[in-house]
Amino acid sequence: MSASSDAPSETPVFASAPGRLGDDDLDQAVTRVEQELGRLFARIRIGWREAAATVHPDLQPLGYQVLTSIATGKATSAGAIIERLQTDKSAVSRQVRQLEQLGLVESVPDPEDRRARVLVATELAQERVALARSRYEGRIGERLRNWTAADLDHFADLLAGLGG
Repeated sequence: MSASSDAPSETPVFASAPGRLGDDDLDQAVTRVEQELGRLFARIRIGWREAAATVHPDLQPLGYQVLTSIATGKATSAGAIIERLQTDKSAVSRQVRQLEQLGLVESVPDPEDRRARVLVATELAQERVALARSRYEGRIGERLRNWTAADLDHFADLLAGLGG
């Protein structure tokens, strides 16, 4: 027998490291994470629907997302909204038109380029978005306040890594 056949087979370091899962355990863990993310995303969509209804009974969840993008100043043009929400131009145009009809958004000259126009949330929109956000943040805050600050920091780090 050669010396190499007498040596015990080596397990890769990453597979035997403490806290590492075997392939089956890892697959099950990944599946569970995917299922829990699906549940979380469904809950987020419900939250958007409720928030949209708080702002106006006719407002759709996408309209609420468009409005909050405008109200927070994160996207004040159709192009910026499309990029931020990764959605279609015609859908954004319909939502902006509805927001204008509901008195929630106005198109005004861009202060930096008078030839261009920007979208701004009206005072009514700011008030209604603030109410919707406070309700949502209250619900999620109730759940998160049961966690330690260290757990919340760790969770935020994990989410940042996932979104990477």
